[in-house]
Amino acid sequence: MGDGNSIRTLKDFSIPDYILLPGSECKGVTHLPACPVVVFINSKSGGQLGGELLVSYSSLLNKNQVYDLGLNAPDKVLHQLYANLEKLKHNGDNFAAEIQNRLRIIVAGGDGTASWLLGVVSDLQLPHPPPVATVPLGTGNNLPFAFGWGKKNPATDIQSVMSFLSNVKAAKEMKIDSWHIIMRMKAPKEGSCDPVAPLELPHAMHAFNRVSSIDKLNLEGYHTYRGGFWNYFSMGMDAQVSYAFHSERKLHPERFKNQLYNQSAYLKLGCTQGWFMSSLFQSSSRNIAQLTKVKIMKKGQWEDLHIPRSIRSIVCLNLPSFSGGLNPWGKPNRKKSIYRDLTLPFVDDGLFEVVGFRDAWHGLVLLAPNGHGTRLAQASRIRFEFHKAAADCTFMRIDGEPWKQPLPKDDATVVVEISHHGQVSMLATPLCRSKSMQDGDAPSSPSVEHDEDDSSDEELSESSEERRKFGAAETFKYSDGVDMSQIS
Repeated sequence: MGDGNSIRTLKDFSIPDYILLPGSECKGVTHLPACPVVVFINSKSGGQLGGELLVSYSSLLNKNQVYDLGLNAPDKVLHQLYANLEKLKHNGDNFAAEIQNRLRIIVAGGDGTASWLLGVVSDLQLPHPPPVATVPLGTGNNLPFAFGWGKKNPATDIQSVMSFLSNVKAAKEMKIDSWHIIMRMKAPKEGSCDPVAPLELPHAMHAFNRVSSIDKLNLEGYHTYRGGFWNYFSMGMDAQVSYAFHSERKLHPERFKNQLYNQSAYLKLGCTQGWFMSSLFQSSSRNIAQLTKVKIMKKGQWEDLHIPRSIRSIVCLNLPSFSGGLNPWGKPNRKKSIYRDLTLPFVDDGLFEVVGFRDAWHGLVLLAPNGHGTRLAQASRIRFEFHKAAADCTFMRIDGEPWKQPLPKDDATVVVEISHHGQVSMLATPLCRSKSMQDGDAPSSPSVEHDEDDSSDEELSESSEERRKFGAAETFKYSDGVDMSQIS
């Protein structure tokens, strides 16, 4: 590492202290880095790998530009950094201006960690928001895989980290859609705090104090939770298996120290939970059509979406990577009448794909050429309405973070609504699987309707504050009792 070429290479990524630490003196700064990076690492991810990466990055770069997410909240780090950059720019510092223009973020962790960082960048509304590269330290690693960063946990030695930095420097920027999720549910009658979260709500969902006063659901004491996702929202059997995995990992963290064990444990739980023979081991009350009414926005109006009774898992997908890198949507043949209104999945077209699965055997179809799930719709807004049903709960998941969702026991209603909420910039390698509308093979005018601006004035007034942020920054902090190893 001590040769001249390596030193010059590392200078291309290093940021001087006076940029990172407000009030520091600018001493001997002569080299403008070609690719300045800020690195966030979930040191508890990937068994021991997160901690090892923290050591490697800190030894190669300025230690003040490498952050352990267990010790440093990313919203505070970025808020301080950008406030200092703006101050320096205001004082005529062109070096600081170039740092801001060239800055890139590296986040090492699972899909949940990556989504947290994307939510922070979105919430802070930074000037010239930096693009994000993801290091795959989780189990599924769908986000890194979608942009060419791989799905296997990486090596942590110095040479491997230097190679990754070089790939970050060469990577291209790609815009992807951000999706906002709002969940309204009746407030529990008992509890020590207000609002009271439902059972083990994931870290990606954050509570409002109350829904707005003009929201009709507020009349019966409903509370609202919000969050965001960039890869997928799913509900049903797949989320149930994921929840079982996370619960088992929480009980026995010492067993889940490497990716291979995690994946085999996940497969085993899929069998024991009945996901492979759900029609035999699960009652019909677990069918999506029995659990919820699904509506999508068309031409400013909510329209019912027909869900076949055999569907036990439904996925709203933004990226072509689900369940360890599989693509549930595939490539619709528009020559077939049932697919004539559908398009290829693009990550920046303002639409997500809605796909259904009957069971795990149905999911295995994705391994075959041209395999796909049951294509249900493409939409920019979707709503799930839950009323009293035979089941007392269901399971949901956003970007790898599952939870067990209580369902109404009386005349109450639980509503989950997903809508488009801007875009963020990712970094993609030449192995990127995601497709952009900016690519040469993208259609010039997709036939699927976009309805994100068709809300009524009442809806826009009622939800403007709810849709303003994902809740990942400023309004949201991990409590002292949260174990970072439980965040994927």
